[in-house]
Amino acid sequence: MHEVAVIEDPAAAEASLDPMRSKLLAELVEPGSATSLAAKVGLARQKVNYHLRTLERHGLVELVEERKKGNVTERVMQATAASFVISPTALASVQPDPGRSPDRLSARWLLALAAQLVRDVGTLLTGAAKAQKRVATFALDGEVRFASAADRAAFAEELTQCVTALVSKYHDESAEGGRDHRLVVAVHPAVKER
Repeated sequence: MHEVAVIEDPAAAEASLDPMRSKLLAELVEPGSATSLAAKVGLARQKVNYHLRTLERHGLVELVEERKKGNVTERVMQATAASFVISPTALASVQPDPGRSPDRLSARWLLALAAQLVRDVGTLLTGAAKAQKRVATFALDGEVRFASAADRAAFAEELTQCVTALVSKYHDESAEGGRDHRLVVAVHPAVKER
């Protein structure tokens, strides 16, 4: 089971967004059968089976084992990932495009950039899984508290200068066999978890 999987197919995204199917996906972090799940989610076994078949058809759950119980074969299923992210690719014609209105200080542009990041990394993960390879990535995450808006602006300017200098130092347009990488640096107010 993967920690996170990216849903790129619109039909799979629709299937995962059904409240009952979403609940079943959460329960299936651990393997379970329609019978065991029915008791947990308060649905009849047959209805749970219907939802499991839909999730399986879209690759969101998979068969772990089959158990014979008399004349019945019990199918034990598990989610293919502990959590899922829906890629903007699933919304193909309306997915955000940061190129439409690039504005370094716009929260909406930052959101479009984040959507592009999810789309690109999702595509890379899908391709890497098919090729049975890993994706080389690096990320930083942290918090900084600014005393004032002026300090935040000064920080943004200095960060821009530092990143520009670092990119200039390592970027080699003529590197034969080199591979382009995207760099995204974002600063936004922290959201406190409730």
